[in-house]
Amino acid sequence: MKAVRQLSLVKGNHRYMFRYQAGREADIINAFASMASDTEQEFDWFDAAVLSYQMGRRLELDLEEAGEQVRG
Repeated sequence: MKAVRQLSLVKGNHRYMFRYQAGREADIINAFASMASDTEQEFDWFDAAVLSYQMGRRLELDLEEAGEQVRG
């Protein structure tokens, strides 16, 4: 079973929380883009960028951890 990841963003009175399985990052980025392009949503492109950055940092940490395990 793959790990479940979570990203969250608080913006004004809105709280956005996204849960996804590791390996499904492209799906969640598509969801960010869909929400950001909807002019009726408070969620905008900056919010999508912030959450994408958080996701990238998490992937970077996972890769560093995997590298350390390989090196022993």
